[in-house]
Amino acid sequence: MPVQQWELAQLNIGTIVAPLDSAELKDFVANLEPINALADQAPGFVWRLQDDAGDATSFRLFDDDQLLVNMSVWSSIETLADFVYTSAHVEFMRRRREWFVKLDAAITVLWWVPAGHRPSIEEAGERLLAMRADGPTSYAFTFRDPFPAPDSADAATKADDDWLCPA
Repeated sequence: MPVQQWELAQLNIGTIVAPLDSAELKDFVANLEPINALADQAPGFVWRLQDDAGDATSFRLFDDDQLLVNMSVWSSIETLADFVYTSAHVEFMRRRREWFVKLDAAITVLWWVPAGHRPSIEEAGERLLAMRADGPTSYAFTFRDPFPAPDSADAATKADDDWLCPA
């Protein structure tokens, strides 16, 4: 079996409706550890951003104290989608409006990283801003408009199609 050359990085952000220690966020905070543990054991999970407490609530992006980040790396789009949409995680996604302000801009971005690379918060922020500005591209994309890993057969076909059919 060939060695995997690329892994999928993801960032999602959310502006909390109240401070982390508030009654409004009690269920969210209480479930951080179990949901993170679920991710850690999920097929295809590679890495997640975490601090000494085991979560990412201390990290900041865009100098916004109310903006929480979640960043992880997975073996494929399929394994990440499986975790997000078919595991117990989905129950907490359904409750996100209880804990997070609805934002008008994209809150999730995916991108391919060389196997073993662990993205920084700054790198993730750049990808999210690029996706917001340019829409989905091979540099930054979404579940709805995914791009294949750079070394995949699908990537070569997509590149050929782009060459043959310029926009």
